[in-house]
This record gives sequence, structure tokens and C-alpha cells, in this order.
Amino acid sequence: MKHNLQQMYRRALDIRAPWLNRWDSALRYTCPTADDDAATLFDATAADAVDNLAASIYSLLTPPESLWISLIPESPESPNSELATLALRANLNDSNFYTTIHQCYMDLIILGTACLFMSENPIGSASAFSFTAIPMRDIAILNGAVFHTATMSAREVMEKYPSWTPPSDIRDQIKQDPEMPLRLVQSLIDSEFTAWLDVGGNIENNIVATGRFETNPYIIFRWSVASGELYGRGPVLRALPDIKTVNKVVELVLKNATIAVSGIWQADDDGVINLSNINLTPGAIIPKAVGSSGLTPLASGADFDVSQIILKDLRDRIRHALLADRLGLLSEKEMTATEIMARNADMMRILGATYGRLLHEFIRPLVERGLQILSRRGVIDKISLHSDAELKYIAPIAKMALEETII
Repeated sequence: MKHNLQQMYRRALDIRAPWLNRWDSALRYTCPTADDDAATLFDATAADAVDNLAASIYSLLTPPESLWISLIPESPESPNSELATLALRANLNDSNFYTTIHQCYMDLIILGTACLFMSENPIGSASAFSFTAIPMRDIAILNGAVFHTATMSAREVMEKYPSWTPPSDIRDQIKQDPEMPLRLVQSLIDSEFTAWLDVGGNIENNIVATGRFETNPYIIFRWSVASGELYGRGPVLRALPDIKTVNKVVELVLKNATIAVSGIWQADDDGVINLSNINLTPGAIIPKAVGSSGLTPLASGADFDVSQIILKDLRDRIRHALLADRLGLLSEKEMTATEIMARNADMMRILGATYGRLLHEFIRPLVERGLQILSRRGVIDKISLHSDAELKYIAPIAKMALEETII
């Protein structure tokens, strides 16, 4: 094999390992799954801000049913770029792109990195494209390499790769139990595709399929990136300390409220009062022996009046980090043209670097992959963004960038 898959795969997993705990924490406090303990979550400020930011990015970057991309011919001899633009838009609109990309935007905001898998539908389908948002826990990356791990049944693997012959050591098990779960790794390194079973031992002995891709179906894009890192950092990762602190403060406030409502009590152990039979409810009558002090309240030293000041400050910082206090300005009514341009300029100063990165890592690869699929199917002539046409991005966020340049 040209590449040492075993070594590259293990290295990719090692690089990803430190990020897993951060991702788990970010998801737990903003987008908890059914497996998370909901009883340990006490504040939804971050979750609400994430939803608002994802919706805003969705409408600013890829507004549904809108003309947000266009191809401009480089020369009169270039292939028909107008036909390519129309075919690309039609297939995107008829696909599941607009329902799937929102999931990727959630990952982008929470984890800082998102992965959109763009595959080709069978001939005769409503759209040539099919999209899948792949959880980042299933993706490991290196420069120029993507490793996608998925647990599938043996039946699903055989349906996906009909030419695969199961290795002898598990062949009998698969015959007895076609639903036997298998850990499948799919890698793409410099256009070379390899799928294998991660069952230990040498990868070459467990290869399921090989092939080549003209364009990368794994579109991985990031919010921002620190020097020397492969994975991105999103707004939630930056605000995670404040998010955790708010959750803890609200938990303590609720515990203090419980004490304020039910109180803390003390009683003499005089052999008369049975603490097991005492019910602290409004209007309850608690008997006591003559001369006994009975049940008396114990003053609590807890005083969380300052908690409201702390919570307001932390929640404001969370909303600021997740742009809730700034993106909200765009929804106000009755603004003058000058106000709109000024606020759009503010948004571009906030999202400018992210916009440039998403244009390079998300929009352009998406268009290149779409053009390659359509040309291979004979829908359009082969067209290259490097020599035949120029990508013109005309989404709302691009218009903001133009207005800022004018200002």
C-alpha cells in the first residue's frame, strides 16, 4: 500500500483524543443527548443561544431556496456556467441539504468543527446529491486525510460493499448472525479510498473495499483554528468555563431555595418525637411531649443574594460569546439604510474571519463536489472553478462584506 494506514489511523486517533472530553462537555451543557443525566442540568442560557446562533448562520450563509451561489465564466470559450449554476441550485434544492446543514452548523458552533458527507444518489432520484451530517466523534483527521469510523451490522456492510468477502475468522459468525455489529473504518487519503474492519491485527488482512474519489466527499469546516491545531474552536468551547459556572451557581441557588422552603430543623432526642413520622407540609401539626422543646428551625448560614449578580454577569458573557446580543440587532424593525449598513459592518467585523474560512473550507468544496458529480452524470459539461468559471457567493453574509467594503 502507498500509505501506512495503520500508523496514520492511530496517529489521527491520538491527535483527536484530547478533544473528546471537551466535546462531551460542550454537548452536555448545550445539546444533551438522551443518555445525559438531565437532572444535572440547571441552566439553558447556552442552549438557547446556540439555537439562535445556528439559525442566524443558517440564514446568513445558506438561506434555503435562495440564489446564494453563482458561476461566472472566465472567458467566452468557457463551458456554459449559467446552465451549471441552475443545475447545481436545482439539485441542492431537491436534496436534503437544507435539513442536514443545520445539524452541521450546530456542531460548528458547539464543537468548532463540522463534517458534511456529500454522496451521489442513484440515477432517477429527485436529486443527484445526498447529504449526511457525520458526528465529529466518528471523524479523525490529519492533513490531507480523513478517517470515518462507524459501527454497522454485517448485513449493512455487505449491502454497501457487495464485492466484499468476509475474512475466514468471522465468516461463520456472520452466517449465523447477519446483524453482528462490525466496526468499519473508511479512510480517504489523497483521493485514495480504503474501507476496512477495525478488528485488530493488520489492516491489509481486513480490507473491505478500495477506490478513488475525484473530489473529497467529506467536507470538513471549522469556526476558527489556533496555530498548530487541526480541529477548530467554536464559540461554545470558548464560553465553556462560564457555561459550567452558571450551571453550578443555578444548582446551588436551587438547593438554597429548597432549604428556604422546607427549612432545616432540630429536635431533642427525648424518646417521644419520632422523626420518621414527621411530615413538613403546610398546616401540619407536630405533637411534642410536655416540657420538650419539640421541633425547632435551625438557622441556615447560606445567603445567595449575590448569586443573582453573578448569574446576570455570566449569562451576559455567554450570550455575548455566542453572539446573541449582537445578532439580535439584525431582527429589529424600522431601521434606516444607514443603520442597516452600519450594523452589517459590525457583523462582518465579528464574523469576517469565520466567513472567509467557511467560504474556503465549506462553500467552495461543496460547489466543486457538486459540479464534479453533475458533469460525470452528463448533466453539465465538465467545468473547473480554477480555469473555467469563478465562484460568486451572493448569500446575505457576502452582501454584508460588500457593504463593509463600501463603508
